[in-house]
Amino acid sequence: MPSFSTARSTTIAADPAVVHALIEDFRAWRKWSPWEDLDPDLKRTYSGPERGVGSRYEWSGNKKAGQGSMEIVESDPPGSGPGRVVIDLEFLKPFKARNTTRYDLKPTGAGTDVTWTMSGERNVLMAVAGALFFDKAIGKDFEKGLARLKAAAEVT
Repeated sequence: MPSFSTARSTTIAADPAVVHALIEDFRAWRKWSPWEDLDPDLKRTYSGPERGVGSRYEWSGNKKAGQGSMEIVESDPPGSGPGRVVIDLEFLKPFKARNTTRYDLKPTGAGTDVTWTMSGERNVLMAVAGALFFDKAIGKDFEKGLARLKAAAEVT
């Protein structure tokens, strides 16, 4: 099956630890995720640790929000080097898919460079549709989410 990868980056004028904390705590995603406002009645379930590896988030909502789950499988706080959060993402509705989402954090003089990447595999039909529609839509969602993450981190 063809593989894909979509990424967007920004620089946030905040300490990498602040940015990392907003990403590795699914409860904090309500402040910045581009999908949290797709359904005002979105059902959220959190399990496992409050943050970091093993933390899980499941959602179920309207047709726009869909249904799925995420689990943090790697969380390296930024220290002397870059930080990272890796998430196993599973969509159940409106389509089934399993992807990996990664946030790479790199300290800079201006604060933190953040790169948000989603990668996975698609069947041939989804590869064509993805190249034509989904990748652009996901890219716009990532840009919106990074702008919100920036706003949330810079206020903190």
